Amino acid sequence: MTDSSSPLVPRRRIRGELRRARQEAGLTQESVATEMDWSLSKVIRIETGAVGISTNDLTALLRLYNITDPRRTRELVNLARAARQQAWWSGYRDTVSPTFFQYIEYEASASIIRQYEPILIPGLLQTRNYAHAVISRYRRTISAGEVQTRVELRMKRQQLLDQRPPPLLFMIMDEAAIRRLIGQKDLGVEQLTHIITLMSRPNITVEIIPFSAGLHTGIAENFAILELGNESDSDVVYFESARDSLFSRDDAEEASIYRELFEGLRQISLGPAGSLGFLKKIAGDNA
Repeated sequence: MTDSSSPLVPRRRIRGELRRARQEAGLTQESVATEMDWSLSKVIRIETGAVGISTNDLTALLRLYNITDPRRTRELVNLARAARQQAWWSGYRDTVSPTFFQYIEYEASASIIRQYEPILIPGLLQTRNYAHAVISRYRRTISAGEVQTRVELRMKRQQLLDQRPPPLLFMIMDEAAIRRLIGQKDLGVEQLTHIITLMSRPNITVEIIPFSAGLHTGIAENFAILELGNESDSDVVYFESARDSLFSRDDAEEASIYRELFEGLRQISLGPAGSLGFLKKIAGDNA
């Protein structure tokens, strides 16, 4: 498994395969638990993707489901092995919330990332100095050591921008995020220059919604939409605040609502070229 690949995605795929196989075999989760001498919670956690499944358990489960085709068995075993491998972010499990940890797993396997931020620069576009300033101020209870660890994690997440092929990034920010940035005299020009440099990459699109757009739908929202490479995987929507974070998975309707909202925000933005000109002018005025 490469540094950028995520075990969560094969775990997500195998859970669907196993749920479908159980239903085709006419079995309930309770009957599977009884036949396998497992707890019901173990069956549920496997089918929800909360945990992986060992190849030994999988082989026994496939026999119960009357799956004997060698090719399908081999594919499922390979998925199970990939789902149980450790990724680079495993060492950060205890430093972030379980929800954000899952977000990192999904982010690493996304083919397209769409994000809207009304106040802050998106994490994948942040400089180290800006990330340190934001993280240290975001929560008053965080220690200096925790700040450093989270900054390191944020910088390491940005490695996916250099993988081949990299994901497509569509980032929308409100003008407030830029104006607030300029208020940090020691950070503003460096961060703006970094964003302008990233915008030269063909896979990165940054758009700014100007104050002149006025009040608009989604003005107080904060969300990211992760589109995974496999057509069988539905989009994932992620929301975050200073107190908590939330995922929306396997909800095609909600994902569709936020895709439409995102495209609406793009319509009222300055567009890629206009946004680049805007950022260059702000950077030049404050150099």
